[in-house]
Amino acid sequence: MATKDVLAAGAVVFRSGKQVLLVHRPRYDDWSFPKGKLDEGEHVAAAAVREVAEETGLHVRLGPPLSPQRYPVSGGRTKQVSYWVGRVVGSGDVSSYRPNDEIDAVEWVPYDEAMDRLSYEYDRATLKEARPRHRRTHALVVLRHSEARSRKEWDGEDRLRPLAQEGHVQAEQLVPVLAAYDVTRVVTSSSTRCVDTVAPYAATTGWRLESEDGLSEEDATAESVLAIVDALAAADESAVLCTHRPVLPSVLDSLGLPEAKLEPAAMLVVHLRQGTVTATEVHRIG
Repeated sequence: MATKDVLAAGAVVFRSGKQVLLVHRPRYDDWSFPKGKLDEGEHVAAAAVREVAEETGLHVRLGPPLSPQRYPVSGGRTKQVSYWVGRVVGSGDVSSYRPNDEIDAVEWVPYDEAMDRLSYEYDRATLKEARPRHRRTHALVVLRHSEARSRKEWDGEDRLRPLAQEGHVQAEQLVPVLAAYDVTRVVTSSSTRCVDTVAPYAATTGWRLESEDGLSEEDATAESVLAIVDALAAADESAVLCTHRPVLPSVLDSLGLPEAKLEPAAMLVVHLRQGTVTATEVHRIG
């Protein structure tokens, strides 16, 4: 019988001077990137941020994704590690880090030295892939609203149609995932099912929820969508834009991207640098 992969996540974290964050594990006497296994039910992006914080004491946000690593581990299983380029939010000082049995050293290491110090060839390949992607980006998270009540089951005005119970659960699950990309602007269609999808994140973080009729099924036009998307793409902060399936083609066209089918509570994370798309990734919640 086939065994499931061991799923893990981490980040290749850079700071100015092309320095890379490495950790030393005394159990294996190796140098690697901060990473660790997913908790049950945890989203991979949230796990990457949590593991970096637990192993280094630093809070990071995720930039462009990197190719996952896959290698054999004990029990005949395979470990798959998802990686992103990471950047520290706040101070990157690790001088006060307290060694423990799992991680006994955390260091910022120049790129060339890191290539020599890393213990595994697959980590060196990941660092080589990450190097050209280390420049600062911001994310625009294009989000389809969570699972909503059926149109057939709703007698009221459609823009007031609420989330289903599953949709409310998905909305709560979105919170750590949006936080992983350091989303600081919350922009949504004014329809109830969209507002309620991002309301838990806004309430948890304190960021203002910006409601836009121009992203709703009833009122969206190519012009209104383009104006909103252009403003978010040109900004220097990460944002989430929550809208509806029929509006998504206009959003993606405004970004110069091909159509992508997103299920309820699915997101297309668009990484931008100076208004230009550098990478994309798709995630589904729940």
